[in-house]
Amino acid sequence: MTRRTVRIAMNGVTGRMGYRQHLVRSILALRDQGGLDLGDGTVLRPEPVLVGRREHALREIAERHGLEHVSTDVDAVLADPTVEIYFDSQVTAAREDAVTRAIMAGKHVYTEKPTATGLDGALALARLAHDRGVRHGVVQDKIFLPGLLKLKRLVDGGFFGRVLSVRGEFGYWVFEGDWQPAQRPSWNYRAEDGGGIVVDMFPHWEYVLHELFGRVTSVQALATTHIPQRWDENGKPYDATADDAAYGVFELEGGAVAQINSSWAVRVNRDELLELQVDGTEGSAVAGLRGCRAQHRGTTPGPVWDPDVPTAEAFRDQWQEVPDNGGFDNGFKAQWELFLRHVYADAPYHWDLLAGARGVQLAELGLRSSAEGRRIAVPEIAP
Repeated sequence: MTRRTVRIAMNGVTGRMGYRQHLVRSILALRDQGGLDLGDGTVLRPEPVLVGRREHALREIAERHGLEHVSTDVDAVLADPTVEIYFDSQVTAAREDAVTRAIMAGKHVYTEKPTATGLDGALALARLAHDRGVRHGVVQDKIFLPGLLKLKRLVDGGFFGRVLSVRGEFGYWVFEGDWQPAQRPSWNYRAEDGGGIVVDMFPHWEYVLHELFGRVTSVQALATTHIPQRWDENGKPYDATADDAAYGVFELEGGAVAQINSSWAVRVNRDELLELQVDGTEGSAVAGLRGCRAQHRGTTPGPVWDPDVPTAEAFRDQWQEVPDNGGFDNGFKAQWELFLRHVYADAPYHWDLLAGARGVQLAELGLRSSAEGRRIAVPEIAP
């Protein structure tokens, strides 16, 4: 058995997502389980190098988890030949430049999305990575969640017949910050800092729809700012210049239609923060982050519309829970493992910077659709 240490520069781990999902639940979880067995006698042991602007925050995290290496000098870390992979979960506005420098330094890159603030920048990153011959991946975590994996099992098994529609609800109430602290950073609500729910969530909807049902061929969206004033981390009021809700209709290759509402100004009255209902000629399903319920054509009841009497049917009881049929690992960790196998065992991998560019494209066209009040075709991005 050969043990190989892989040093990974992780930029942005002082943020909630970078810390909890990528550092603790992915890279450190891999380290704690003894590494990643590639199946050829090699075990990879990831060694994170924490990178960021706030040295005290980095050192506090390092001490908490027994890590040795922290740095506020990104260029010095990228110049280190022992660092082989660069990971980025910074604020969106800082990502394109940092990923570009990592690619130029010859590092394999794995990054959160959106990969850039515009399509031109996202495509430039994909071209640069291809030309420089580095391996590259983009986090597309939701398709690795248990609920959506169960949904994909139904799709792949032909359960739905011809898919007619997809209806999605996502979001929750993010406190304004005046009398309860906001659950998300204030930059998310300032367009000038790269914030906005369209640029945040439409890249997710692109890969979820693409992977499960087909490529998005058109988008019609309405983006709005429901809460015009919020309070930042220091308790100071600021103007919320970014959209905090978006209502999108997406036409899919093959004729299905998806309608997804995304909002940071909605109170949750559903089983999970994300729910997708898929209706097809042969059956329907409702999937969340973890659960999935289905109703087949042969077991579909026939409700009768009568507004003059109370509804006697318990509609939710008429659906069948889709079983786990096996264990599910953390979705972020599962994709990290696939990316590491891609880099070190040449395993196939298609969630790359080009896939990330499709997400940026959909967000860009979604904002344009909202501004112009019309449906816009989504051109296919060629490899």
